[in-house]
Amino acid sequence: MSFFSAIRRRLFGTNGTLIYDGVGSGHRSLAWMPVNLGAVSALAYAQSDLRAKSRDLVRRNAWAAAGVEAFVANAIGTGIKPQSMVKDQAIREAIHALWWDWVEEADTAGLTDFYGLQSLSVRAMLEGGEAFIRIRLRRPEDDLSVPLQLQVLEPEHVPITYNTVANNGNSIRCGIEFDSLGRRVAYWMYRSHPDDALLAPMSGSGGDLIPVRVPATEVIHLFRPLRPGQIRGEPWLARALIKLHELDQYDDAELVRKKTAAMFAGFITRLSPEDNLMGEGMTDANGVALAGLEPGTLQILEPGEDIKFSQPADVGSSYSEFMRQQFRAVAAAMGITYEMLTGDLTQVNYSSIRAGLLEFRRRCEAIQHSVIVHQLCRPVFRAWMEQAVLAGALTLPGYATRRRDYQSVKWIPQGWQWVDPLKETEAMKSAIRSGLMSRSEAISANGYDAEDVDREIAADNARADSLGLIFDSDPRYGKANELPSTPPQPSQE
Repeated sequence: MSFFSAIRRRLFGTNGTLIYDGVGSGHRSLAWMPVNLGAVSALAYAQSDLRAKSRDLVRRNAWAAAGVEAFVANAIGTGIKPQSMVKDQAIREAIHALWWDWVEEADTAGLTDFYGLQSLSVRAMLEGGEAFIRIRLRRPEDDLSVPLQLQVLEPEHVPITYNTVANNGNSIRCGIEFDSLGRRVAYWMYRSHPDDALLAPMSGSGGDLIPVRVPATEVIHLFRPLRPGQIRGEPWLARALIKLHELDQYDDAELVRKKTAAMFAGFITRLSPEDNLMGEGMTDANGVALAGLEPGTLQILEPGEDIKFSQPADVGSSYSEFMRQQFRAVAAAMGITYEMLTGDLTQVNYSSIRAGLLEFRRRCEAIQHSVIVHQLCRPVFRAWMEQAVLAGALTLPGYATRRRDYQSVKWIPQGWQWVDPLKETEAMKSAIRSGLMSRSEAISANGYDAEDVDREIAADNARADSLGLIFDSDPRYGKANELPSTPPQPSQE
């Protein structure tokens, strides 16, 4: 038995039917001719077109823009913030203090802080499929708390069509240089955006459009890997582009149709066209005159005249359900909920919206930790600490041999706001009391640092005691005989 005969016997059952419907040649799959390109080739051919259409939709389509904004607001919000895990409290507080000073100086353009750069990077990743963040080292005379800043670049800066062999023998694929072990060693970048026409007069001899080599240690490549071997990112709107475009045109056509139909109140027919009607205006270039109506108008028709009022066709009762179903498909393609995409909460209750939010937040947390934290936050923190130590802004004993200990950090995203905070708070209290959750974990789930919260609570309690304030959270509340006769006076020391 030949090899192909053996394969055929495995594909077909004993009665000659295919085991998999998808490999049949019937009329249902006759027009289905899939293209099975590799992870690199598929995006090399399609990324530029997908990126252009994705950005076009975000610019002019309200739903595409709302979907991108919804994901950025949930994934980043006010920022994914670090909490140092160094055991020495003094060193830990010094790290946090210096970090907060640098956060405000992180942007090379000075338009936002580090957490704003997180949002900008994620938005670029959603629209264009990926973002490149340059780590720019600065001079001591630049007067920064740590001589390091970040520059977010769009994916066009790394030409996806640049495929060659470097002078050192390394392979350059889609603008990324790999060594013999497949490690990224450099990125080939344009000095300016290749599609920004405003920069053309400033580029002189065109040197800005010649890619230059930038070491991989100075570049962060942010994208969501979907296939093994993928080296460039796919725009997140890729699966919703056609549907959003067609849906936008359909909705606009319905609006124009209703507007046009509503402009005609009625039509008058008469036997003598030369006679004027009450309220008739001047004729246009074609000799056609329009008669207007005002509130309370009584129109007397002449013999032989008749009036027929316009009855424009309605969009139908299926319009809203049709749009709702299409938006559900778009939301599924974008990885968000229908309610986030449209703001429509007419068909939800507490249980249904909570179930939808839980599923979305599970997906969002996966992106936060496996993509944003892993690819962006951790490399930035390590580079920041390296420069802080080299510049003498941080004194960390034995840093050369204890790098891992000092760079140990927990990244805390902004806390989720629940539909019913009272129920969620009670559930959290029960989990803490039963030992299923720590206070630190509960506080981190809300996006705060447990040590900062404890210090604030201690400061609030000390201030309340100094002023003689008793709140219902105080064990002395309601016990008059335990209250001090005079409020304690603050220390004069």
